[in-house]
Formats: sequence, C-alpha cells, structure tokens
Amino acid sequence: MTDHACWSITEVEMNKVVFVEAHFKPLFKEVAVKVPTGETKRGFFGGEKELVRKETQVQQVGWSDTKIDGARLARDVAHAVTALNSDGYEVISTTAIESGSYRYEYKVGKISSSARMVRDTEAVSGDTGYSYGYGYSYTEGVLLIARLAR
Repeated sequence: MTDHACWSITEVEMNKVVFVEAHFKPLFKEVAVKVPTGETKRGFFGGEKELVRKETQVQQVGWSDTKIDGARLARDVAHAVTALNSDGYEVISTTAIESGSYRYEYKVGKISSSARMVRDTEAVSGDTGYSYGYGYSYTEGVLLIARLAR
C-alpha cells in the first residue's frame, strides 16, 4: 500500500493545468465591391436605379494552413495567466504543444523501347519510379502549469 501522506484532496486545487489553443492566421485579400452612393438614376424605361461605385476592400478569405497567429496566441496566453493570477495561482511552467502532418508518395512504372537502326541504339526495358516526402510541425497551443500562491 502506498503512503499518501504527501498529498491530499481539498476543495482548492494546489495546481492547475490550462491548455491555451493556438489558431491559424486569417488570410486576407483585396476584393472589388460595389458600394451604394445614395444617389439614384432614372433608367431608360422610367425606373430608378441605385448608383454604385467600385472600390477595393480587404476581406478575410480563409485561414492559413501553415502559419500560427502568434499575436493572438500571445493575447490568449496573457488572458489565461491573468485569470490564473486573479484566482491566486502563479504560473510555474509553460510548454509549447506541437502537432504536425506529413505526405509522401512512391510510384513505380515500366519503361521499354525498341532498337533503332538509324541511330544504332539498343532496346531498353526496366523499372522506373519516383518518390517524394515532406513533413512539418506547428504549435497547437501552450500548456500552462500553475501553483496556488502561498
């Protein structure tokens, strides 16, 4: 039997572990949009048509699949640390949590040719192939370990 005298369960935990998730950077692009001018114009058949002007605006078009939003992660970590501190905890450790992905491919083929009389070449046959592979990692988030301040 193990002696559990070195720890006890109380209503207030001595340590807290908090995971702060990282998010990918938003991707932006300049796009042309039609903006109403507030004016109208009488059309050929007597109807009124709202006048618009074209302008370019920067709009979010998606999320990066390779770059982490470091500024957002810093704000989120600062917020988590502030929350821990206000609950009476002191951060004693931070650890970046990494994830990753990879892709590879390998293909095998055959090659053959016949002898050519004009250029005096031999018939060739055999195997061919190619392969490639890559991998990368990214920060999935930050693990904060905090201890109740005394």
